[in-house]
Amino acid sequence: MAAARAGVLGVRWLQKAARNVVPLGARTASHITKDMLPGPYPKTPEEQAAAAKKYNMQVEDYELSPDDGTGYGDCPKLPDRSLQERDPWYDWDHPDLRLNWGEPMHWDLDMYIRNRVDTSPTPVNWNLMCKYLFGFITFMLFTFWVGETYPAYQPVGPKQYPYNSLYLG
Repeated sequence: MAAARAGVLGVRWLQKAARNVVPLGARTASHITKDMLPGPYPKTPEEQAAAAKKYNMQVEDYELSPDDGTGYGDCPKLPDRSLQERDPWYDWDHPDLRLNWGEPMHWDLDMYIRNRVDTSPTPVNWNLMCKYLFGFITFMLFTFWVGETYPAYQPVGPKQYPYNSLYLG
């Protein structure tokens, strides 16, 4: 009983000591700041110009996302293109994401990074890919059916004993 009480007191002492060294509310370095969050949906041309300046865009290029209640606010409407489509030989400021400093980021950037959705055109169209896939699956199912219907066994002969079939069993 005394050992358990000492253990609990030791844990409490460690928690109090660690609280002074490492604050429990320490934020991570990747936290989204207030400036990065979208502002309210702009209603006047002056608010649109201020939002375009916030995202380093020209007023002519700044197109608003539709105000359909999804909470995009003043985020610009950018094309739904993955980062895989961008030039790999360009000297990007952030080469892993193929982004430059101050460039407006897509609202769904985490969906369009290079190891996720790829929107680049494929050399083979979708219908042909589906035909090849279903053709392969059909062929494999047919071969499995043939293998189950007509099983093949290894040939087995009588057991051979040395010395004129001497069996010392």
